[in-house]
Amino acid sequence: VQLVESGGGLVQPGGSLRLSCAASGFTFSRYIMNWYRQAPGKERELVAAITNTGSTTNYADSVKGRFTISRDNAKNTAYLQMNSLKPEDTAVYYCHAKLYAANYWGQGTQVTVSS
Repeated sequence: VQLVESGGGLVQPGGSLRLSCAASGFTFSRYIMNWYRQAPGKERELVAAITNTGSTTNYADSVKGRFTISRDNAKNTAYLQMNSLKPEDTAVYYCHAKLYAANYWGQGTQVTVSS
């Protein structure tokens, strides 16, 4: 089982990034996909979630209206489009797959928002 995030980097405030999470080794289309983030000295927090079919999404209040989670089950990939980025969005972003008791984590990708 693998979840591999990509797309992180350094961006100026107000900028955009698109994170990708490529999945392998499990039946991706059955799993809820989540994006979490963890800033230095803070607990890991759930940023966005999407059901297995993509029909329902949920967001943390702090990112509503700025971030969009999506998935392509044909490509076994989940995405997080991040717009209007703020310095407080700086964190390591992790993708997470969950189905009942099974859950898998990626290694994380760093997002830094700074001028």
